[in-house]
Amino acid sequence: MSQFERIYTINRLLGGKRAVPLSKFMETLEVSKATVKRDLEYLRSRLGAPLVYDREQRGYRYDTVQPEGSVPFQLPGFWLSSDELHALLFLRDLLEQIDSRFLSSALEPAVRKFEILLDAGKLKARDLNRRFRLIRARHRPVEEPIFRVVSSAVVQRRRLELTYFSRSRGEILPRTVSPQRLIWYSSNWYLDAWCHLRNDFRSFSLDAIRGATLLAEKADEYPPEVLDARLGAGYGIFAGPPDKTAVLRFRLPASRWVEREEWHPKQRLTHLPGSEVRLEVPYSDPRELVQDILRFVPDIVVESPETLRAVVAGQLEEGLARLRAEMRKPAAGEARLSMG
Repeated sequence: MSQFERIYTINRLLGGKRAVPLSKFMETLEVSKATVKRDLEYLRSRLGAPLVYDREQRGYRYDTVQPEGSVPFQLPGFWLSSDELHALLFLRDLLEQIDSRFLSSALEPAVRKFEILLDAGKLKARDLNRRFRLIRARHRPVEEPIFRVVSSAVVQRRRLELTYFSRSRGEILPRTVSPQRLIWYSSNWYLDAWCHLRNDFRSFSLDAIRGATLLAEKADEYPPEVLDARLGAGYGIFAGPPDKTAVLRFRLPASRWVEREEWHPKQRLTHLPGSEVRLEVPYSDPRELVQDILRFVPDIVVESPETLRAVVAGQLEEGLARLRAEMRKPAAGEARLSMG
């Protein structure tokens, strides 16, 4: 029996009205007197249990007289194995990594107790943090007050007044929206909502929200299947009802990576001779798809549609032209030497 399990057993024995003698702990736990005393001290000093020795009853009990306003002592009210504790702590770290301080802070008091219990075993909480590492790629932090207001609006089904920065237009506009759901996608938070300005569904990047006010009006609600059809059927976060299919062919070594990736839930992957693969994905807005295509240059061929081929070719040509123009400029040090 681990110390973690012994602590729970001791706590159960102490739940009665009478004090528990040391011999009862030793008999139940099947451990030595020294081990029981260490566990009792751990329960008192590390877990904050109001444990006292009752000389009249010659045993240990919880002190029923507590300071006014204090919360009665209790261990977590459900049983967790060591693996489940590890998973919970990993979940806490995951919430911190996905920039959900509102959610992780709510869990923090309980998680702190679990960390103490976990430290009683062979694997310490600090060791767990060293052995698991979460890396956020291309993450854009969200201000905590913004996340709190938006998440509250989603839960309470109330409208939001947003001050939103449109990156495509380079301008800040007020938006009144009916929030539907929060989306964690590609290391960033998005809000799926009905935009009352555009009279259509929109996905708003939370990091681009400059201000958010919770309104009294109830939000318009739409069933999940409608949201999925309008916002979750296309490719990536620039979603919409797909009306085109991209046909992409990957050569080695890119094909080895792509054959294990899911670009879209309804994609179609075909293995070709020479270890090549063909990937077919539905899309409506090509912006994010083009970015993913450019990741695999020069080992990718856009077979169709022609409009997508033209967009990708235009991006490559413009990028190459700008790079060559920069390469023709003298370096800063060379410019100073020529002026001298």
